[in-house]
Amino acid sequence: MSKELEIEFKNMLTQKEYEQLLEHFSYTAADAKTQVNYYFDTADFALKSLKCALRIRKKHNGFECTLKTPAPEGNYETTDLLNQRQALEFIEGVSHEAPEVCEALQSLNVEPAQLKMIGKLTTHRIEFDFRSGLLVLDHSEYGETVDYELEFEVADAKTGEQQFTEFLQQRQIPLRPADKKIARFMNSAKSEH
Repeated sequence: MSKELEIEFKNMLTQKEYEQLLEHFSYTAADAKTQVNYYFDTADFALKSLKCALRIRKKHNGFECTLKTPAPEGNYETTDLLNQRQALEFIEGVSHEAPEVCEALQSLNVEPAQLKMIGKLTTHRIEFDFRSGLLVLDHSEYGETVDYELEFEVADAKTGEQQFTEFLQQRQIPLRPADKKIARFMNSAKSEH
């Protein structure tokens, strides 16, 4: 289990900008690592109303259950590592063996038994150290939607914002603020129904 403060800056990209950044940093789409996010909430969207997000992420043959809660700068992330059985049972609603996440949910007055999977999103991710943080290039697919995003994860908000803005200007990429993936997923699901 871990609890961390997440500070990140995001910008939506066009497919062309994404491909240009891959080339600029000497990567190809084949270098991307695929991860699948399964998102959860209650029937009445209690987590969304609290500006929280809950996901199980499958990556590198492992699973992480992460609850994101608002922080003054960024988000707090509470994470439990799960084995395959625990992850599948959580996804199916059979059991919720993620002790730290469940404790944090209960502190928000959300009972784990009320959770249901609301959908999944697949991301092809390339990440590497860049300046004072971690630069992330994401190509995501959910429902009928495909999108491209640039993230910059940092320890210091002020320095990170300055470096991110400078990088976008240097690469002549317009500022297109990005919602969190779960928000984009939810908006896409609404428009498809």
